Amino acid sequence: MGNDENCVSANGSSKKRAFASVNAVNSQVMSPKKRAVLSEISVNKGNIDLGFDDFCTPEPILKKTVKKTVEKEDGELKKCGYSSLIYQYLHSLEVEEKRRPLSNYMEKVQKDITVGMREILVDWLVEVAEEYKLVSDTLYLTVSYIDRFLSSHVLSRIKLQLLGVSCMLIASKHEEITPPHIEDFCYITDNTYAKEEVVEMEKEILKFLNFEVSNPTTKTFLRSFTRTAQENSTPSTLKFEFLACYLAELSLLDYGFLWFNPSMVAASAIFLSNFTLQPEKHPWSLALQLYSGYKASELKCCVLALHDLQLCKKGSSSQAVREKYMQHKFKCVAKLNSPPAIPQSYF
Repeated sequence: MGNDENCVSANGSSKKRAFASVNAVNSQVMSPKKRAVLSEISVNKGNIDLGFDDFCTPEPILKKTVKKTVEKEDGELKKCGYSSLIYQYLHSLEVEEKRRPLSNYMEKVQKDITVGMREILVDWLVEVAEEYKLVSDTLYLTVSYIDRFLSSHVLSRIKLQLLGVSCMLIASKHEEITPPHIEDFCYITDNTYAKEEVVEMEKEILKFLNFEVSNPTTKTFLRSFTRTAQENSTPSTLKFEFLACYLAELSLLDYGFLWFNPSMVAASAIFLSNFTLQPEKHPWSLALQLYSGYKASELKCCVLALHDLQLCKKGSSSQAVREKYMQHKFKCVAKLNSPPAIPQSYF
């Protein structure tokens, strides 16, 4: 990221992450409501943290009811034999050119934005999603919109955060029961952008997407693969689920994962979760191979790249995903140790 990324500290009673215009000279004034703001786009992420303590959680009864209903419907679909057909349809959608970002858009399209800046943005959006209690599908769709938009539009770093919050606004409208208001997204940036600017960017993104806001993401496939894996007596079901989600979210931070289809990233997260929890057992079953369409050998590159992220081999200082999954409500899966090497025989 070169000299564009310098270290900035954000102090206060609760930790906050900043990210705003490159021309900003002074630090952002932190809001009394403890919301996250981004300050300089070119900051070094290492010394900046953010905490969210003041927001209420959704009603647990409603969440449990919705979850049970979805699980019941999913189970009925599987029994009826529709599950594999739905997967095939989703797989056909994910490979459509209009739904896939360029894997090298940073090199071919962008002039002012770097891989490091993208990572800073996504890391911040993970925390914004946590603050507003957004479902994970919203986060995955947001990142998908960002990468697809940047694949065809040259953007200055000053507008990168605007793109991020506008994409999250669209995704939350599609996925959430009660999405945050435009004013909330303006406020989360410490009012770096006016409401009118967010609306204009939203229009531009929707026009680019041709209003086709639905798109299969890694999370979409992860649900199906998790159910298939659990049918084969995967131990500690909840821990396995959270671990797969953790690994999949780590992939959002890494620009290099644009080379892989979402279904392959999801399958690799399942493979690596099985390996982490039971390293002595082959992590890829015949059922998973038949359902996903991927052989273990086809997953090798993606699994190894994901394993490097899990072991922090790239030395990234982005901590939002790791801190999120270190919480007890996620069974502290980010603290699980995976063996340093995966046997070649597993591929």
